[in-house]
Amino acid sequence: MTWVQAYCHTEVHGDGQGGTALFADARGDFSAYAGQVQLVYLDPPFMTGEDFSMRMRVGEKGWETGKDALVLPAYQDKYSGKAEYLALLRAALENAKMLLNETGSLFLHLDSRMSAHARILCDEIFGESNFVNEIIWAYQSGGRSMKRFSRKHDVILFYRKSRKLFFDITRVPLPRSENRSNHMRRCVDENGRTYRTIQSGGKTYTYYDDEPVYPGDVWADVSHLQQKDPQRTGYDTQKPQALLNRIILSASRPGDLVADLFGGSGTTAVAAAQAGRRYLTCDISPLSLSVTRKRLLETQLTLQMPCEEKPVSIVAELVPGIAFHDISLKDYQGESDQVKGMDNVDQWSVGFLEDGVFRAQASAARRKHTPALPPYLQLPQLRGTPAILIVDVFGNRTVWRYQED
Repeated sequence: MTWVQAYCHTEVHGDGQGGTALFADARGDFSAYAGQVQLVYLDPPFMTGEDFSMRMRVGEKGWETGKDALVLPAYQDKYSGKAEYLALLRAALENAKMLLNETGSLFLHLDSRMSAHARILCDEIFGESNFVNEIIWAYQSGGRSMKRFSRKHDVILFYRKSRKLFFDITRVPLPRSENRSNHMRRCVDENGRTYRTIQSGGKTYTYYDDEPVYPGDVWADVSHLQQKDPQRTGYDTQKPQALLNRIILSASRPGDLVADLFGGSGTTAVAAAQAGRRYLTCDISPLSLSVTRKRLLETQLTLQMPCEEKPVSIVAELVPGIAFHDISLKDYQGESDQVKGMDNVDQWSVGFLEDGVFRAQASAARRKHTPALPPYLQLPQLRGTPAILIVDVFGNRTVWRYQED
């Protein structure tokens, strides 16, 4: 038996409508989804002038201890000038507006470098009257400046597509904080419910302790990802899922389509999937798509990314069974001498290949709780050409078609 490299443009995991990940630029053509999206979250580069990376753990030992790892280039945040950056942002915002339906909304995440310029662009593209909020995400992170007040917040601009905006703040209640109530008078009503009162402007305001409170436009309760946070993927500038949960739950409904045109580590898509929303995410970094794929393997995922032939080789075996074939991956020799053998493999799947579409039937990936890859995966005996899809530690994807000698 032999395994021959084959072309693949799409891989499909699961059945039904889940989500789609695209190898695509935020300035690309998304007209196929025009008017279908309820929420667009954009977390573009911030024009920092820096190179960003991903710390990729390698092999079983690397995932067990965290010591064996590669630092790989993820993306560049460098431009010839402000005009080039703003042209990228304008194109992404115009795509966002085109994607949104009439009840939809945009959340644009930036920092102090370009948020003022972005506000002007958003006013132009969405209309000043469709501005909803400037949200301040204040967080604690390492490092303090002695030359100025430390910059410890980001800005999230919230715009609606039209006056028909859907927004439900009651879906994101907060626990009532005692320290926010200790200046109020504490009382108990005839039913034994505790409440607080405060007088302002000649009026008395009453707040029951068991009633929910809701976020304002300063979010200081969502923590920045710390170094040992279990959510961490190793991909630079990853945002905490709690931040996306608040946005997605308040501005979309179950079954709605949520889009992110700067997908990065895939947090928006993960939060959308867990909240019962469909997702559309894209990025031009193969490492981004690799991380996103791993985080979404258990969802109904369609990944559209060309898979070309590469100068790599594998040793694999297919053992026929009654209902299933057992397929084992025994060796992988990649393009780089930095990593040897099966340590090259970060994820792999078995499935069927037809007309450039790989339909996965079983998958495995290295994670902190599963650092070792299984010795084999089972493929149902269905009609089709058995195939293996491999994602290596560098984000390279190859597909191998089974061919009997």
